[in-house]
Amino acid sequence: MSGWEITIGVIIILISLFLIGVIMLQEGNSRGMGGMAPSSGDSYLENNKNRTFEAMLARLTKVGAVLFFVLTILINILSVIKK
Repeated sequence: MSGWEITIGVIIILISLFLIGVIMLQEGNSRGMGGMAPSSGDSYLENNKNRTFEAMLARLTKVGAVLFFVLTILINILSVIKK
């Protein structure tokens, strides 16, 4: 294993731990069948979800997942080139 492979491997492990933490912090969406129809009970907070802590966690999850997959593909390419 080269230094790059070890470095990327450590980064992948750190991103994995980060993703586990971010996903565990997210709340579940348990509206069930009631979520299919709009209700008058929707609050201002629900209508502006893109500005909440939940939205930030969702964005961090997406960014972390993309980084995880890109680095995984990169480490596989590096190992094939090395051989």
